[in-house]
Amino acid sequence: MTLPDIGAVQLPQALDVIRAEVREFLQAERTAGRFVPHCDAWLSAADPAFSRRLGEQGWLGMTFPPEYGGTGAGALARFVVTEELLAAGAPVAGHWIADRQSGPSILRFGTEEQKQSYLPGIARGETWFAIGMSEPDSGSDLASVRTRATRAEGGWRVSGTKVWTSGAHHAHAMIALVRTDALDPTRRHAGLSQFIIDLDVPGIQITPIRLLSGAHHFNEVVLDDVFVPDGRVLGEIGDGWRQVTSELAWERSGPERFLSTYPLLAAAVDRLANAADSSASASVGTLVARIWTLRQMSISVASRLDAGQSPDIEAALVKDLGTLFEGTLTDAVRMLVRTEPDTESTDGLTRLLAESILQMPGFTLRGGTNEILRGVVARGLGVR
Repeated sequence: MTLPDIGAVQLPQALDVIRAEVREFLQAERTAGRFVPHCDAWLSAADPAFSRRLGEQGWLGMTFPPEYGGTGAGALARFVVTEELLAAGAPVAGHWIADRQSGPSILRFGTEEQKQSYLPGIARGETWFAIGMSEPDSGSDLASVRTRATRAEGGWRVSGTKVWTSGAHHAHAMIALVRTDALDPTRRHAGLSQFIIDLDVPGIQITPIRLLSGAHHFNEVVLDDVFVPDGRVLGEIGDGWRQVTSELAWERSGPERFLSTYPLLAAAVDRLANAADSSASASVGTLVARIWTLRQMSISVASRLDAGQSPDIEAALVKDLGTLFEGTLTDAVRMLVRTEPDTESTDGLTRLLAESILQMPGFTLRGGTNEILRGVVARGLGVR
């Protein structure tokens, strides 16, 4: 058994300058009343104008080279920017998926025309993407994809249904995993391909899947004989499984996997600061120590992604431990403060606690359930 490599990585001191600039920018945004902090903001809070302002600052597309509209600053610089945005509870949901994984996937597997068509818009905060992986009755088993693509003149005809498609009602395009060859039960991962599908073409219906709270983040996307030209095939036909699993490290390892509820912790610390309660101090100290550990793990994965590696096992560990922690943090704050959760409250702590409780069931599900991730880790360690 080979243990995963999650050795400590020190962020370059030069990135302190970027961190200070982002904090100054966010303080100015809050002072101007342009946003209020939310928990799980990377999934639930979209603001086109805010995304454009980030693009103007050069804080989107930081992993893209300048010829495609990015800054080439790299994954560690992006890590610094994103953890500050998450800690502030800023409205980043609109561009999040495009900047985190759709853009890097196009950069890695796309044609020159695809890169020129999509990456500059992502870097400006104007082109948003959704992920078309999950399907009805499939759970986290991506190999059971039933959305079919059949050959047509100049392209493909795609029919099927994608579900739990975060932000599709805002997005301009979706990278969909589809079956381009008949299912072979002995090779379930074969015959899959990835297509870039613009979401304004005929044959697409997007329907909300509302949470119990009534909030709308998830969608069902029905594709009814949608024509996808050959120029929108991402990578190689039949290579979809390898491609899609390579992007999962981006999806699973970032600071959004342990900072979704950080605004709640910050508000609780402000409330408890003058309480002189030693047990509360100990609880907060434990939470902060766990955040620090998860952060070091996440930075380590970011550094390996920056080096062109595929740290799939390490990313799965970050997601598993991080999303469990987000729920633990919510429960801990609920026990520490005497307030009734209320999404409509004008009190920040009360509202953030309600948001965290309502979002909590999804923490360990999205991006692959934690049970699936433990299977990934076990296979990677050679014990399954």
